[in-house]
Amino acid sequence: MQPFHTCAVLASVSLAAMSVAWGQASRVTPPAPALAAAPPPAAAPSSSCAGNPNALGVARTVEIDTTGGPGFGFEHFKMHDFLRANEVVLTFDDGPWQDNTPRVLKALADNCTKATFFPIGKHATYYPEILKQVFAQGHTVGSHTWSHLNLDKKSLDIGKAEIEMGISAVRMALGEDAAPFFRFPALKHPPELVTYLGQRNVAMFSTDFDSFDFTMRKPEQVIKSVMTKLQKHGKGIALMHDFQHATAEAIAELLTQLKANGYKVVHMKAKDKLKTIAEYDEMVQKQVKVPIVGGRPTSSVVRTIGE
Repeated sequence: MQPFHTCAVLASVSLAAMSVAWGQASRVTPPAPALAAAPPPAAAPSSSCAGNPNALGVARTVEIDTTGGPGFGFEHFKMHDFLRANEVVLTFDDGPWQDNTPRVLKALADNCTKATFFPIGKHATYYPEILKQVFAQGHTVGSHTWSHLNLDKKSLDIGKAEIEMGISAVRMALGEDAAPFFRFPALKHPPELVTYLGQRNVAMFSTDFDSFDFTMRKPEQVIKSVMTKLQKHGKGIALMHDFQHATAEAIAELLTQLKANGYKVVHMKAKDKLKTIAEYDEMVQKQVKVPIVGGRPTSSVVRTIGE
């Protein structure tokens, strides 16, 4: 990574067969999971972070003006350096996923801190209630394509469909527009799709350092990876995956270590929301096997009245 450069930032896609690549390494898409009971909502953090006087918290919130599609993360975009020394942005890809994402959410809530999530569109249709919890806790929700297809050597039409269906699926799950934040699968950035996203006024996020947590099975490995790289760079946008079990197990201790080592969290918010395109909304609707009727959470539809 080249050294950071100081600059100001506003403290602001015919759909073809789609084979899936997971993370920064080849992975196989799991089939749509059997319906599972929705997890209980993670406790929303209070302003005083009750019960955790040593909580990591949020040191600073910045607003991102996504006009023209700016790029962030010095691994690929040598542009906007808005972080100060010892500041970190927490980002999570590939969710939402049962058990793992709620566990990440709980750790974040317990520490009264915030993150940015880049969910996969298909996963958003599997677990819309979990994604709603992410949003309800005040985290920023962007998108990460429909099926995590590596777009590097795909046609423009396929790339656009993957991007836009992902955006539409997230909108469907949330019930409202998401942030115009996007991360390319495998961190591959086809120039024509970078241009397209710029025309859509969508900010693109690479990373300053990748945890490579998808290669790890033990939480201790995840913690060591993040802390070692953060110490090397001094600050940065960290890439992790709430889809990964090891990361879900690691996050609480990782946040504790961030606090103990003097790191501060910066939360990113978008100046504007991202509108979906009707054509791709319809394509997502056709992919959802069972129509979604109503938007109430399971807890308000089914309740235990006797045991």
